[in-house]
Amino acid sequence: MARKDFDVVIIGGGINGAGIARDAAERGLSVYLAEKNDFAHGTTFRSTKLIHGGLRYLEHYEIGLVRESLREREILLKQAPH
Repeated sequence: MARKDFDVVIIGGGINGAGIARDAAERGLSVYLAEKNDFAHGTTFRSTKLIHGGLRYLEHYEIGLVRESLREREILLKQAPH
């Protein structure tokens, strides 16, 4: 691979790495995402694949976190309805 400069280098192609890469690219940054296995191979692959709605924060009366979690969940569902 020829040497190239990137604004952001991300190691790990799981949900966090892929999400950070997408966000950085949407902001106009050049991104290099490195993953030694197939993407979403590690922890992301072994997860329950459920989207957290923030309701567990109610147990500790963290109403602000519940609202934030629900807003973020709504954004995710709009971006990736499948």
